[in-house]
Amino acid sequence: MMKQITNFFWFCSGVHQETLEKYPAEHNKYVGIGATIFFTALFATLSGGYAMYFVFSGGKLAILYSLLFGLIWGLAIFNMDRYIVSSINKNNSGWKQFLQATPRILLAILIGIVISRPLELKIFDKEIREQLKVTYLDRQRANIDTLNIAFNNKYGIELGKLNELKAERDSVESTIKSDRLKLNLETFGDKTPETSGIIGYGPYAKRRQADLDEQEQYLDTLRATIQRQEAFIQQRKQFDGLLDEKLLTGTQLDSVVNVAGFANRNEALGDLKYNADGSENTTNYWAITFIMLLFIFFECLPVFVKLMSARDAYDIDIQHIQSVDAHRSIKNRDAEIEIIDGVHDTRVQSGIEKSKEEYLKPY
Repeated sequence: MMKQITNFFWFCSGVHQETLEKYPAEHNKYVGIGATIFFTALFATLSGGYAMYFVFSGGKLAILYSLLFGLIWGLAIFNMDRYIVSSINKNNSGWKQFLQATPRILLAILIGIVISRPLELKIFDKEIREQLKVTYLDRQRANIDTLNIAFNNKYGIELGKLNELKAERDSVESTIKSDRLKLNLETFGDKTPETSGIIGYGPYAKRRQADLDEQEQYLDTLRATIQRQEAFIQQRKQFDGLLDEKLLTGTQLDSVVNVAGFANRNEALGDLKYNADGSENTTNYWAITFIMLLFIFFECLPVFVKLMSARDAYDIDIQHIQSVDAHRSIKNRDAEIEIIDGVHDTRVQSGIEKSKEEYLKPY
C-alpha cells in the first residue's frame, strides 16, 4: 500500500521512477514534492467546483456541472504544476532556474487569487448571509425612497392640496373644541370675558350652539373632501407601483439569500471589509487578505519546493542520461546522413558510367 502511494506521488512530481529508485535517500524528497502538487490540484478542484456550483445554483444539473468543471480545473492545474516542476533543470544556475519558474510564479499568483475566493465565500458563509440581508434591505429602502421622491414630484400639486386640507381640518377641530368649552361655560353661568354669566340655555348659548353646528357641518364636508383626495392619491400609488414595494420579512430574506449568486456573495464578502460608516473593518480585512495570501503561497509552493531543493544524485544521473541520449541522437543522425550521402554518391557514379556507355555506343 505504501509502495503504491509512494509511486503515485512520484508520478505527481514528474520524476523518472526507474532512475529515482537507485537513490533511496532522495525518495522522501520527491514524495513531498509530488504530495504538494497533488494537494494543490485538490484544492483547485474543490475551489473550482464550489465556484461553478453558485454559477449554476438552482439548476437541476448544478451539482453535475460543478463536479465536471472542478475535475477539469483541478487536472489542468495538476498537469501544469507537474510539467513546470519537472522541467526545472537543477543542473542550471539558481538564476536560470528562477527565470525558468518566473512565468509559473506569476500565473500562480493569479490562480491563487481565483482559488481562494470561492473558499473564502465558504469560510465566511454566515457573515456573508447576514451582510446580504442588510444589503437587500438597504436596496429595497433606497428603491422605495426613489419611488416616493418621483411620486411626490409627479403629484406635488395634489399632495400640497391634501396637506392644506388636513391643516384646515386640524384648525377647525381645534376651534370647535374651544367653542364647545365656551358653550358649556355659558350654559353653567360661568362669567368670563366671552360669556354672559347667566345660568341656563339662553340666547347667547343658542347663538353659540348654532355657530358650533355650522362648524361641525363644515368639518364633515372637509373630512369627506380629504377622504376623496386620499383615495385619489392611494389609487395613483397603486398605479405607479408604490404599494407593491414592501420590505421583505425574515423568511423571505432567507429564501432570497439561499438563491444568491456568486457575484452577490462576492460583493458581500468585499463589503465585510468595511463598517457601516465606510471605515475599514481591520479584523475582517486582514482575515480575508491573509487567507488569499495563504492560497497564493500554497499555489506557488510546488515551484518553491523545487527551487529550494538542492542538486542531488538523481539530478546528476538525469543530466548524464540526457547527455547520453543527446550524444546517441547526434551519432545516429550522423550515421543516417552518411548512409544517405553514400547512396547519393552511388547513384551519381552509376549515372556517370551509364552516360559514358551511351556516348561510346556506335551509331
